[in-house]
Amino acid sequence: MKKIIKNSWESVDEEEVNSQMKRKIIHGEKLMIVKMKFKDGFIVPMHSHINEQITQVNKGTIRFWLNSEESDPIDVNEGDFIIIPGGVPHKALMIGEVEETDTWAPPREDWLNGTDDYLKQ
Repeated sequence: MKKIIKNSWESVDEEEVNSQMKRKIIHGEKLMIVKMKFKDGFIVPMHSHINEQITQVNKGTIRFWLNSEESDPIDVNEGDFIIIPGGVPHKALMIGEVEETDTWAPPREDWLNGTDDYLKQ
């Protein structure tokens, strides 16, 4: 029988990834959900991954560039979401204090094993 877990976000440890980014991670075998907080002006560099990504903005605005830094940006505002297919390069700029929730399938192995160095600078 598969393990069933019930818990609360308050019980999940918050990781300080860098001075401008904090996150709380939960995951199962096939899905990962991460609640994150960013300071104004933080940039997630252009990157891609095999994981399908859904980003929901709970506070602030995230400006995304998809496929290249020269593409027309897409602003995802409070209450909005964006779905990014796996393999699509993307970059993000936090506008204002941002709180958001990302969902990935499958889970981001680089975030679980600590090899997500592109965020830790």
